[in-house]
Formats: sequence, structure tokens, C-alpha cells
Amino acid sequence: MELKEKLEKLAESSKEKINQMTSEKAVEELRIQLLGKKGQLTELLKMMKDLDKKERPIIGKLANEIRDDLSTRISDKKEELAHLALEEKLREETIDVTLPGRKFKRGQTHLIHQIMEEMEDLFLGMGYNIVGGTEIVSDYLNFERVNVPQDHPARDMQDSFYINDHYLLRTQTSAVQPLVIEAHDFSKGPLKVISPGKVYRRDSDDATHSHQFHQIEGIVVDENITMSDLMGTLEVMSKKIFGPDREVRFRPSYFPFTEPSVEVDVSCFKCGGAGCNVCKQSGWIEVLGAGMIHPNVLEMSHVDSKKYSGFAFGVGPDRMAMLKYGVDDIRHFYLNDQRFLSQFRAKGEEA
Repeated sequence: MELKEKLEKLAESSKEKINQMTSEKAVEELRIQLLGKKGQLTELLKMMKDLDKKERPIIGKLANEIRDDLSTRISDKKEELAHLALEEKLREETIDVTLPGRKFKRGQTHLIHQIMEEMEDLFLGMGYNIVGGTEIVSDYLNFERVNVPQDHPARDMQDSFYINDHYLLRTQTSAVQPLVIEAHDFSKGPLKVISPGKVYRRDSDDATHSHQFHQIEGIVVDENITMSDLMGTLEVMSKKIFGPDREVRFRPSYFPFTEPSVEVDVSCFKCGGAGCNVCKQSGWIEVLGAGMIHPNVLEMSHVDSKKYSGFAFGVGPDRMAMLKYGVDDIRHFYLNDQRFLSQFRAKGEEA
């Protein structure tokens, strides 16, 4: 058979094969089989060396036309198959817009922040301002300005995280107290401030202790502020947090930045004062410490302690939450276990 006939026969059979292809992979394999370096067309063209010189241009032209035609047909077939594959994929992945949507679970305000927001709302309603403060403070501000000098034994009660010789992570939000007292213009009225935030103390984490916890410091300074003002304020706060039926009592205590100082207890919300495991059979639960601001603290803030007086209190929202909701391990607040946290959704928050 002459070379021309072989080329024409190869072209016709190849056209039929291309038309029968059903996948892009098969078309590519056919392209290599026909037009590759060792393909059928290439092998046929090796026979041109045996042709007469007059026939070579004619056969060469025919071979190029066949190559171009087959290349075009293969390219078109690939495009056609790709289009069909895309249409099939779109049919399979069609979204049924009539199907009901999936309900996503919403988070909730953390229990500690619920307590803090509840207390902030209460004190804002009583005319207090909220001051944040920084978590890194000077040793001088954290201790000495609140009447705890360097050799004071109370420093042993608050083992601290020091950054260097002069700065530390605050052990109490009382570090805000001297600054706001010093900056306040008493000619414009009394100073009433709460300072919520995180505090840090070196402590072994267990069910009732944490090296990081929250505190809300509250202070009021003006002329003629008395212990009665403090007691009335704390009674309102305690009944707001723990319920209107709670009784409040005050016990003498000692804090270096207040004089006199008191510990504040509320009647047990579980047994009503009869005695149970929560209150250790006493009928009372200790909730916070407070007292009248020490004259030294006022004087160091350039306030005349003979003219002005004030009270201060420190509340632990973590402890408040544990007592109010019967949480037996403070570490539950920091483990981010939704099984625990989802039990305490704030009013108005949906699941």
C-alpha cells in the first residue's frame, strides 16, 4: 500500500476514534498514540525517505494537513468533554433552596462577665463611674500608695508576679484607687468609682484558688462619708446579687488600706441560715472585704483626711459566681467546656 493511502486511512480511522471518545483522559492517550514522538503518524512519515523527490512535497503537505486536522479535532473533543463534565457536576451539586437551613449554635456571655455586668449596671445606676486601669503597675502604686510599705507583713499575703524590680502584674484593682483619688476635683462633687478587671497572684491552682482571677474595687470619697454609707451600699449590692431575702452581717477585720476594716457575710442562700455543707454549718458565707479608706491613703493622694473620708470594698466576681450558682471548682470558669458554660445563659440569649 502506498504511503498516501496509509496516511488517508489513518486519518479516517482516527476521526472515528476521536468521535467515540468519552473522557478527556482517553482523548489525550489517543493524541499521544497518533501524534506523539513515537505515534503512528510519525512512524509513517519515516517512510518518506523512500519516496521519489517529486512525491515528497506532495506527501509532506498531505501529512501536515492530516496532523493539523487531527490536532484540531482532538482539541475540540477535549473542550466538548470538559463542558459536558462541568454540566454533569453542576447537576449533581445543585442546591435545593427549599431545604430547611441548619441552625447554628450561638455562644453566650461568660458567667463571670454576667456577674461583672450585673454589678456594673447596679453601680452605674447608683451614680458610680467605671475606671479600668492597667494590669501592669509599679510596685509603688500597687502597694505603697495603698498604705502597704516595703517592709509590711501584708505583702507576704500577696505573693506577686514581678516583671522587674519596680513593676509587677497587679495583685488588686486597688492600684487604681490612688490615681482616681488624686485626679478628682472634689469641688464638682463626690468621687464614686468602681474598677473591674483581672488581678494576678502567685498561687497554686486548685478548686478554690487561681493565679489569675477577677476583682471589682469600689471607692467613695467625699465629706462626711461614714461606715453607715458603706454598710448600706454593700447590703444593696449583696441583695441584688444573691437575692432580696439574704441577710448581711459585718465582722471586724484588718486590711492595711482601710481603718476600720470589715469582712462581709451573707446568710446562706441554700439553707437560709440553718446550716449546711455550703456554709460549713455556720449559716453564713463570706463574700468580700471592705472598710473606711485609711487616712494615709487619702493624704498620699493629696486629699485632706480631716475634711474628707471615704470607704472602699473589693469584690471577687469569680467567688460571687461560685457562691451564687453552687460551682464547686473555680477552674470550670477557664476550661471553656460548653457543657458547663451553656448552663448559664444570660436573659435574652438564645441557644
